[in-house]
Amino acid sequence: MCGYQVRIHDMPSEDRPRERLLKHGPGFLSNAELLSVILRTGSKDENVVSMSSRILSEYNLKQLSQANITQLTKIRGIGPAKATQIAAVFELARKLEIFTDDPKRKIRSANDVYSLLYPRHRELKKEHLTALYLDTKNNIIKEEVISIGSLNANIVHPREVFKSALMESSASVILTHNHPSGDPAPSREDIAVTEKLVEGGKILGISVLDHVIIGDGRYVSLKEEGYIN
Repeated sequence: MCGYQVRIHDMPSEDRPRERLLKHGPGFLSNAELLSVILRTGSKDENVVSMSSRILSEYNLKQLSQANITQLTKIRGIGPAKATQIAAVFELARKLEIFTDDPKRKIRSANDVYSLLYPRHRELKKEHLTALYLDTKNNIIKEEVISIGSLNANIVHPREVFKSALMESSASVILTHNHPSGDPAPSREDIAVTEKLVEGGKILGISVLDHVIIGDGRYVSLKEEGYIN
């Protein structure tokens, strides 16, 4: 016996997700209903709320946010148009996490570094060594990815880090990289790279203020751990 599938347009208007959002606000809706508002229509075999519930039973919000367009289009009921809508919403959410009204982002602590970069670094599958170049007031002048892949003191050369520092007339540099494993504990190579770059900065008169390692929801500051004097 075939069950009757209730579609959005068959629902009373007050029960439809979009109308409920307009009346009560987005906080009143479930995750599946919010996703259905984004997707707007379901497949020929499912209404949009049922499809959204199925998708969220197969992929949690974190997995969905990390999926690229190709991966999203492999989900049943999701074509290129819906995939771009989902990707755009999650990208806006990431940008909101690091948004500031201040045209110059000031770094006051390792936690500021973590708050700035965690929304992007938490989804990276490889280690990214990033340098934040600061002026004399610790405002960020420039952010630059120096290398991608496991840190190695034989590969990460001071000239790659300090080239932009000299071009931008930076007063200091903060290094940061992610650990895809989620554990921010520094490795021997992390410490060796840091020591090498700190010494290079001293020769050039550019201070390496910290090296912040970002894990899953936490971080380690090599400055706070005593590896940088």
